Amino acid sequence: LEENALIVPVGAWVIEAACAQLADWDRQGLPMLTMAINLSARQFRDPGLAAKIEAALLRHRISPERLELELTETLLMEDNELSREILIGLARIGVRVAIDDFGTGHSSLAYLKRFKVDTLKIDRSFVRDLPHDADNCAIATAVTALAHSMKLKVVCEGVETVEQLAFLRQLRC
Repeated sequence: LEENALIVPVGAWVIEAACAQLADWDRQGLPMLTMAINLSARQFRDPGLAAKIEAALLRHRISPERLELELTETLLMEDNELSREILIGLARIGVRVAIDDFGTGHSSLAYLKRFKVDTLKIDRSFVRDLPHDADNCAIATAVTALAHSMKLKVVCEGVETVEQLAFLRQLRC
């Protein structure tokens, strides 16, 4: 989809479907849930992205903070200034932004300060051997402390054991 540009219309459909699903769950009386959507590079750079998101939110009467857009750190680094401008536009709408697979790309602490993001999602490769691998413990602890000091939410991907969960809960992940 990314290679032949079909990702843009399919991505718009995903955004619409996500908002429709949230509205349906609301009608069913379920708790107010948040929906996360992965964005591709081409979709992120689509000039109409913010307008499509805003229209879908309005059409389905969904609060913007209930939608979280997931971007890879590599995607953000491709064009710093354009990425910054796009993120400012998304922040104006009020949607949340997460950096997905944090720590696996060209990590730069500078972009955490420069870009408006709400959540860091620590890659599963740093979670896999918790709490038995000292290096992964150190990385998870340091990244979590950094994120919290910057008032960012932290999510760890790939939690599969009670021990991992207990360790990460202590870190307030």
